[in-house]
Amino acid sequence: MELAYVSALAALSGSAIGGLTSLTASWLNLHVQFRAKQRASDLNRREELYRNFIEESSRLYADAFEHDHVEVSKLVNVYALISRMRVLSSPKIIEEADNVVAAIVETYLAPNRTLRDVREIIQNDKMNPLREFSNACREELRGRGSI
Repeated sequence: MELAYVSALAALSGSAIGGLTSLTASWLNLHVQFRAKQRASDLNRREELYRNFIEESSRLYADAFEHDHVEVSKLVNVYALISRMRVLSSPKIIEEADNVVAAIVETYLAPNRTLRDVREIIQNDKMNPLREFSNACREELRGRGSI
């Protein structure tokens, strides 16, 4: 009779181990899928935030060439974007974003530019305030697996 019990216990424990293995594999699979979706969502949020900052900064930078005074209300959106970046981004991104806004304000404070001046500025890479910001964004996104 003891042999029958041993055989039955072996079958039950084998069944339990197989069930636990299947349950663990399913849980791990779902966990990996969830993390991948969460990571993709995080990357999409960052990409959208950086794109919005670049678009708004570009618009303000172009406006600064034509005007020699700044309305603070125009800068509110770009400062809001930087504040959102402070939550999600690395200090390098924030530093470069602050540099972009400083360049925009300096451009507003400078005399208006002509089309000829703009052509010279475009040809000089150092005058592009968004270049370093874009490079920092690319490095961060590459590090997170987006690019």
